[in-house]
Amino acid sequence: MDPRTDVADARALADRLGATGYLADDALSTVGWLALRLGRPLLLEGEPGTGKTAYAESLAAALDLPLVRLQCYEGIDAAQALYDWDFPRQILHLRAVEAVAKATDGGAEVEAVEADLFDERFLLTRPILTALREAPLVLLIDEIDRADDEFEAFLLEVLSTWSVTIPELGTITAATPPVVILTSNRTRELHDALKRRCLYHWIDHPGIQRELDIIRRRAPEVDAALAEQVVVAVSRMRADDAMLKPPGVAETLDWARALHELGTRELDTESAAATLGVAVKYREDADRVRAALDRILGR
Repeated sequence: MDPRTDVADARALADRLGATGYLADDALSTVGWLALRLGRPLLLEGEPGTGKTAYAESLAAALDLPLVRLQCYEGIDAAQALYDWDFPRQILHLRAVEAVAKATDGGAEVEAVEADLFDERFLLTRPILTALREAPLVLLIDEIDRADDEFEAFLLEVLSTWSVTIPELGTITAATPPVVILTSNRTRELHDALKRRCLYHWIDHPGIQRELDIIRRRAPEVDAALAEQVVVAVSRMRADDAMLKPPGVAETLDWARALHELGTRELDTESAAATLGVAVKYREDADRVRAALDRILGR
């Protein structure tokens, strides 16, 4: 069944995501369901650690589809996202053809050898080509803000036509368009043309109650009182605008699990200071938090 029509409504999508451990609010469930029904890519922006990548992973699990991930980075180009040729194997093939020709005192037509070099067996399939060939699946284009303008333009063309042309093999078109999720930490602004192609949602850090629900779902072994203390402490850290990188949901979960493993029953100044590196990953942030631990812990 087409995953775009397999989910009845936004509530049903939220329930499916919840079954995988991802708790989506009404706004995210609604825009996610609309992206499925309208066949549009979904662009998720937000601070690191707010659950953008986890949404794509949970969506794939909820729809029972494979997940193909393209991790963007500075300098990525179309070849690294689409396809490449296996040059070492092509060279070995050429040498094998030459060896056979010498052994049999024969020759091979140049055109035939060239055509054989660009056979399917020498093609290295990258994430986007994989998505077009093997859909239905979920294609996660992670941290698109790290790529440059040229890659954005290439990506926009693919998302508009769901096809690519390989000169040696011809045009490949997706029989069923993949479900596409793009994420951005907003290290730079994306172009309007790409944004217009997508539905959009900003994912913020969850509120205290939702984050508590996430810990209960993802780390049920953690004592409820300890989980609440951790969530409140993290919420107070995030309220400090001077933090370079406030803890995300992943850090909250890691901190709660680490304290549980240590047998901690109550988050006090000593246990918080000893385990702070689980939640805070910059020295400047750690210094700020240590200096304000009494306030953060409500002492």
